[in-house]
Amino acid sequence: MGSEAVITISLCMIVRDEEAALARCLDSSAGVYDELIIADTGSRDKTEEIARRYTDRVLRFEWIDDFAAARNFAFAAATMDYCLWLDADDVLLPEDRLALLRLKEALPPNTDVVMLPYQQQPDEAGRPGFRYYRERLIRRAAGLRWEGAVHEAISPRGRILRGEAAVTHMKTGPGDPDRNLRIYEGLIVRGEKLGPRETLYYARELAAHGRETEAEAAFERFFAFPEAWMENRREACLELAACLARQGRPEAAFAALCRGLYLGEPWPELCCELGRLLLERGQTRGAIFWYERALSCPWTEREGFSLPDCRDYVPLLQLCVAWYRLGDLARAREYNERAARIRPESPACRQNREFFSALEPAFSSP
Repeated sequence: MGSEAVITISLCMIVRDEEAALARCLDSSAGVYDELIIADTGSRDKTEEIARRYTDRVLRFEWIDDFAAARNFAFAAATMDYCLWLDADDVLLPEDRLALLRLKEALPPNTDVVMLPYQQQPDEAGRPGFRYYRERLIRRAAGLRWEGAVHEAISPRGRILRGEAAVTHMKTGPGDPDRNLRIYEGLIVRGEKLGPRETLYYARELAAHGRETEAEAAFERFFAFPEAWMENRREACLELAACLARQGRPEAAFAALCRGLYLGEPWPELCCELGRLLLERGQTRGAIFWYERALSCPWTEREGFSLPDCRDYVPLLQLCVAWYRLGDLARAREYNERAARIRPESPACRQNREFFSALEPAFSSP
C-alpha cells in the first residue's frame, strides 16, 4: 500500500488540569505529528505552561459541558492533511509509535478515516485487558464532525482503513466521577432527546452511580431504538444483566444474557457471563458448557468493546474451578496450567498451583 507523498498530521487535543499526564503523552507521540493544537477548557494547574513547551498553538475554549464542541473547536484550527486526536492520559508505546510512523508513510491520501485500537487495563505481563477500535485519524477535507456531548464520536464514513498502531490509555487520576451523569441530566432537563448511543451511555452512568432501577429502564429504552449499532446491543445485553444481578435478580440477569443469543453467534464475553451466572447458582455442568463455548468461539477483532481474556484466560481459569467442584482434580489442574500458559505471571494460577499441591496427598490416598 503506497502513496505519492507522506501525509501530514495535526495532533488536536482538548485538556483540562492535566499537568500530571500531558508531557508523557506528548513525549510518547513525538515525531508523529507535524502540528500540535491544544485546546484548554479551563485548567487551573500548570497544564497550559506545560503545553507551551511543545507548541505555541495553545487555544482557550470556554467549557460548555459539550466534549464534541471542544473537539470540533480543536479540529477547526488544524491545517494539516489529517487530524489525530489523543487524550492527555493516552500514550503511544514505542512499538505503536513506530507502527503509526509507518502508517503515516504508506497511507493512501484519499483515506477518510483510520480506525486504530484503543486499549487499557494491562495485565501483569502488559497484555491489554480491554480493547476496541476508535476513529483515530480523520482526513480534514472529509468534513467529518464530532457528535455527542459526552463520549463524543465521529461516525466513520467514506474510505475507511483499519490499522494496528494502538493507543494505550493510562489514567493518572480519578477525575470527576459525577461529570458525565451531570451533563446527561442537564441535556434531559433542557428537553434534548438522547439518541441510541447517548441512551446507552446514560444507562451506564446511572448504573455506575447505583441507580439500578433507572439504569434498567434506560437500557430498555436503548433496546427500543431499531437503528442502534449491533456492537452496542451486544454490550447492552451484558451491562443490563450485570445491573439486574446487582439487584439480586439472577433469573432476569440470565434472561438479559440470553437476549444476546438472538444477535447472532455467541461471543466470548457473553459465554463467560452465562457460565459465571450458572456457576454462582451451583449449576456446574451448565457453566462448563458455556466456558467451553467461550474457548471455541472464533476470535475476530470486533469494532466494539472486547475483553481479550474472555477468549482464553478467564474460561480456562473458571473451568479449573468448575472441575474442582466436580471432584476432578486432574482436569482442574490441567485447565489451571493452560491458563498459566496464557498469563505466566498470574497470581491466581500460582495460588491454584499451591492449593492443588497441598491437596494432592488427600486426593491420592485410598
